[in-house]
Amino acid sequence: MSRTNRPLAAGALIALLSLGTAACNDSTSRSSAATKPASSAGGDGTSVGSEATQVESAFVQVVDRVRPTVVEISTPSGLGSGVMYDGKGDIVTNAHVVGDSTQFQVTLVDGHSLPGELVGTFPPDDLAVVRVSGSGAPAAAKFDDSSTVKVGQIVMAVGNPLGLESSVTDGIVSSTGRTVSEGGGVVLPSTIQTSAPINPGNSGGALVGLDGDVIGIPTLAAVTPDLGAAPGIGFAVPSNTVKRIADQLISSGKVTDSGRAALGISGTNVVTGSGAPFGVLVQSIEPDKAAQAAGISPGDVITSVAGKPTTTMEELQSVLADLSPGQTVPVEVVHSDGSRAPYQVTLSSL
Repeated sequence: MSRTNRPLAAGALIALLSLGTAACNDSTSRSSAATKPASSAGGDGTSVGSEATQVESAFVQVVDRVRPTVVEISTPSGLGSGVMYDGKGDIVTNAHVVGDSTQFQVTLVDGHSLPGELVGTFPPDDLAVVRVSGSGAPAAAKFDDSSTVKVGQIVMAVGNPLGLESSVTDGIVSSTGRTVSEGGGVVLPSTIQTSAPINPGNSGGALVGLDGDVIGIPTLAAVTPDLGAAPGIGFAVPSNTVKRIADQLISSGKVTDSGRAALGISGTNVVTGSGAPFGVLVQSIEPDKAAQAAGISPGDVITSVAGKPTTTMEELQSVLADLSPGQTVPVEVVHSDGSRAPYQVTLSSL
């Protein structure tokens, strides 16, 4: 699957494509009751219609607050979304939205366009920062503490799906703490799963609660190999990760503290004689990192980490995504002569 059709999550393939579903109800009434107001008294005497109006009003207020902070980012390869991060013109988006580009056209909700340039990118968390220049940049969105997000919480995704500027979808938080792989060596830990439809172009936009605060950046949606798009299964990078990475990119253009574990190797998949996945061949070792300190060498094959099989590079990255820098874990290695050896490895920071 190509880089633009992000692959697999928790056993399912993941892509940036997701088909939103809509339900329509068409009913008629031939009784005189059809002319009466569509409200009734609740058990506590309140008007059901009034409560619905209050919920509707809350949705409208959130959209009015968030839409001006969400922009469209144009690159030679396509369109994506971004969210105003601060008052300096910095915008957070996905790394896959910016791709290899360094110059962008950023379109605001009022249709006004500004030139943008790349500040920095961190592909392991699929995050990037773009800065716009010129007058007219909108105020920044407010980024919430994603550790307080609850399953069942109502959320809205605001972005530019299919080039439709400032579109809004809604749903709930379906799960938190999901580790998902989007292919290309990118594994995202602790994502927020949501039922709010995420369509092509939503990537890099805003996932917000009913207070209008950003809790995540919509990044990918699920598809299955045989059935295609899986409606109502999308994933967002949590706002706490966004803040950690964006602050470092803005201050220095690079990330030195990702909060993610690493072995400090580059590797490739190896298979058995029958073609079955076997492990990750260590091609090179980073100096002063975990693998070197433990005694692992180029030519070794890593078959498990922390008791979990790592028959492919993707599996290795998924296991590491759930671990922490400084944590000591067992690593099983097969040497080039076929002998096996266990190592105790204190993990480095990615």
